[in-house]
Amino acid sequence: MPLNGAPQMVEVSRDGRRIYFTNSLYGSIDAQLYPDGIRGWMVKVDAKPGGGIEFDRNFFVDWPQGLVPHQVRLQGGDASSDSYFYP
Repeated sequence: MPLNGAPQMVEVSRDGRRIYFTNSLYGSIDAQLYPDGIRGWMVKVDAKPGGGIEFDRNFFVDWPQGLVPHQVRLQGGDASSDSYFYP
């Protein structure tokens, strides 16, 4: 389906093999950027060990109407933003 909005937040798994994109910056700012509304979504890109990337066509999260995703936090600290918690 066509997606509205644009990738706003990017989260890379700690092993560097998965990259997640969500399309909400902040709800109040989204309303300014997209006055007709925005439908929340999240997609994943796989990074190949030998180089290159490819969309995971089996991974798509369509948020319920009225909710928008901001940042992904992967369970167990498996995210680049959690790196400061681990040596």
